Amino acid sequence: MPLYMDVHKLDGVSAEDVAEAHKKDEAIQKKYGVEYLTYWFNEAAGNIYCLVDAPSIDAAVTVHREAHGLIPDEIIEIEFGDMEGFLGKFSGAAPARLPESSAVDTAVRIVLFTDLENSTAIMRRVGDLQMLALLREHNSIIREALKGHRGSEVKHTGDGIMASFVSASGAVECSIEIQRGFAARRDGDPDWPLRVRIGLTAGEPVVDHGDLFGTAVNLAARICTTARPDHTLVSDVVRLLCAGKPLEFASVGDTTLRGFDEPVALYEVLA
Repeated sequence: MPLYMDVHKLDGVSAEDVAEAHKKDEAIQKKYGVEYLTYWFNEAAGNIYCLVDAPSIDAAVTVHREAHGLIPDEIIEIEFGDMEGFLGKFSGAAPARLPESSAVDTAVRIVLFTDLENSTAIMRRVGDLQMLALLREHNSIIREALKGHRGSEVKHTGDGIMASFVSASGAVECSIEIQRGFAARRDGDPDWPLRVRIGLTAGEPVVDHGDLFGTAVNLAARICTTARPDHTLVSDVVRLLCAGKPLEFASVGDTTLRGFDEPVALYEVLA
């Protein structure tokens, strides 16, 4: 069933009031095939956010109406990745997984991380609901590029996405498409610019329950944080694996990365 986020804007409501209303929802929700999974309460602003698994918006609203009469001011459909990126993980949700066809015990993989620049500052500037909408656009740009280059999304990291590839050139081409996608979005909507940094390396990560672990993963994450916004950095092994492909790289020199004893040779992807 679809996931929805509803928003209530109420004055003079206490945490106890919200908890009691949530219990009333739970008491009748099965009658309508609805499950109110969890909620968040911003007492200072008087905003309540309810995450609900429901067959439709009408079904979700009907539960609220019958349980306590508090109708949401707004309700929107969201994807799991949007919710996780906006509010963090919660115990009732399953983490994002690699497709079973991509899961391996050990094998050479290219690991890619993206990171949205100044995500916390953007949220403070635009507010919760607008940030959620921006994150949906962010996720869509990256996921469309992954789909076109046979990349597998491993997980949403909150303000970015971790992905894996079997092809080094495919991973680099995907990073170029991602950056072009965000550049096009900024041209179309300069008032709400989004910029990402991307880092890639290759190695033999360990797969456990669909997630990737190991030195290659840690290195890709560190390379990502080193990249400038709108830029992509790769390790030397990725550059070498792309030999013979129409891809260009520029050396940025040996770089000391946190957690690694030896400096790492990094290259910027040119597009």
